[in-house]
Amino acid sequence: MKNTFKNIYRFSKVALAIALLAASTSCGKDFLDRNSELDIPEEQISAEALRVEGQVNGLYASLKNGALYGGRYLIYNDIRGEEFLNRGGNNVTGYSVYQFSNDPSDSYVAGFWIQAYVTINRVNIFLDNISKVSDDIVPAEKKAQYISEAKFIRAISYYTLVQLFAKPYAADNGASQGVPLRLTPEKSVDNNAAQRATVKAIYDQILKDLNEAEPTAVANYGDAYRRGTRVHKNTVIALKTRVYLAMKNFPKVIEEANKIVSPNAPFTATSGVPHKLLEKIESVFADKTSDERILSFPFELTNIPGTQNQLSYYYNMGNIEYYLNKGTTGIYANPNWPETDARKSALTGVASGFTILKKYTDVGTYLDWVPAIRYAEVLLNLAEAEAEVGDQGRALALLKAIRNRSDAAYTFPAFASRSALVDAILLERRIELLGEGFRAPDLQRRNSPINSVGAGRLVQPNDDHYVFPIPLRELIDNVDINK
Repeated sequence: MKNTFKNIYRFSKVALAIALLAASTSCGKDFLDRNSELDIPEEQISAEALRVEGQVNGLYASLKNGALYGGRYLIYNDIRGEEFLNRGGNNVTGYSVYQFSNDPSDSYVAGFWIQAYVTINRVNIFLDNISKVSDDIVPAEKKAQYISEAKFIRAISYYTLVQLFAKPYAADNGASQGVPLRLTPEKSVDNNAAQRATVKAIYDQILKDLNEAEPTAVANYGDAYRRGTRVHKNTVIALKTRVYLAMKNFPKVIEEANKIVSPNAPFTATSGVPHKLLEKIESVFADKTSDERILSFPFELTNIPGTQNQLSYYYNMGNIEYYLNKGTTGIYANPNWPETDARKSALTGVASGFTILKKYTDVGTYLDWVPAIRYAEVLLNLAEAEAEVGDQGRALALLKAIRNRSDAAYTFPAFASRSALVDAILLERRIELLGEGFRAPDLQRRNSPINSVGAGRLVQPNDDHYVFPIPLRELIDNVDINK
């Protein structure tokens, strides 16, 4: 395993260096290092503008790589909890993560780390180079839009890293060691040495990127495809609600969410993209470009997530690597999730004797779009924050909007306290966001133990396996990683 990992990591480093050098060199020749010219032929301007657009598309492609947000990020976060059972015992598909036994030599977890930093470095190179592009080629407004998208991609990449590889913010208000904070382009392997920034410093940078991205982000796009697959203003705001929730900064969750959630039901976004809940939950996964899906990562035959990264390979008939836990600890058997709920009747089923999740259905070509941010999540983020420090009546209304969309007859009991309402919202998240990568983060952001069926125990916050270890090659190559 160590030799395999070593070879994979070395190949990735060399490939990364070559790819980035090639990208920066070709970009320099084509447009990024071009001196401003007064007489550029119109057809050349058009071609070079398309190359810049291609660079932006490349950032999205890097983020949605199967090793990162195209599969593994969601999978790793869900299989660590109590909702799924493993079928095959295959470390390639996360069995060691499921068991909480993955160590620094785990090459698949290392692949996640590598891809996240590849994405971050591509953003850093792009941001460094875009400033050199003449306004004749890319107008200032369009350039600002691209910068906004790039900063969002860097922010969400750092969020995935700090959430998986560092102690939760709630553990000590971010004082723990986080991950290396790299904000400048690296076009060789000469600058490997970097200390881990604190968790707070990583979150500060995430919010800095998002706050800088918001003003210049596109308010809306002219077509449904781009509204759901490219970053716009409401995408940035939605991610900020997630980040502030992870920091337990509930007033800021409310402040940000109020920008895109109306005061009363039916809850909608009244500016920018008109986000709303669809009438039927099953439509959310059938209609990939609906306005409930704030950000999704699309796939085509030319850019599938890659072997053994696809969500339908894990959860559906692709290979049923993980099936739903019908025991008492899993959400499936919880009496507060009755059979009358469409999320159970329409989005789960039985295949080969296993109860499976059916949100991801393409088991032939594996082209399911990965849901990164949904409006339902934003409503639940806001509901939790309101229940904690704000308007409990609004929190309940938001909770009802989610539940009654899928089970119109369901009635919540009276809640005796704020904490009881919060517990109901947290349970609703387990149902609504099942299989979308939220189970471990929802426990960790509250510094709660993870009830792991794979490990057969409650994994406490002070357990060495509560978060992922730094990959071995990073420990070897980055001499400052533990300073």
